[in-house]
Amino acid sequence: MTRSTLSEQLRDGNLFAEECPSRDVLKHVTSRWGVLILVALRDGTHRFSDLRRKMGGVSEKMLAQSLQALEQDGFVDRVSYPVVPPHVEYSLTPLGVEVSEKVTALADWIEVNLPQVLANRGERAA
Repeated sequence: MTRSTLSEQLRDGNLFAEECPSRDVLKHVTSRWGVLILVALRDGTHRFSDLRRKMGGVSEKMLAQSLQALEQDGFVDRVSYPVVPPHVEYSLTPLGVEVSEKVTALADWIEVNLPQVLANRGERAA
């Protein structure tokens, strides 16, 4: 029996299959707004309006859809208080903390390497 590493299993596994449910999770986590939500919630609980202000450029509809997808995947916890006006808070679940560490590392890498990426774009556009 041959044993393989987890990365080999993932590379050879269902992620590349069109019907694989992990593709939906990957889409939710790595979408533009998914990444920003996961990074924003790392510093604690936020209300919807706080997240929208923090993440400039996101529409209410896209933020709501992205939060709902991350909540369904078990990364975000939503608490709704029965008051008027509505008061809803979002925070990371333990699984959300774990995945947010991964996407934050990617976001950090992008920020560190952004000058080189932009220089590459300029060279290739010329």
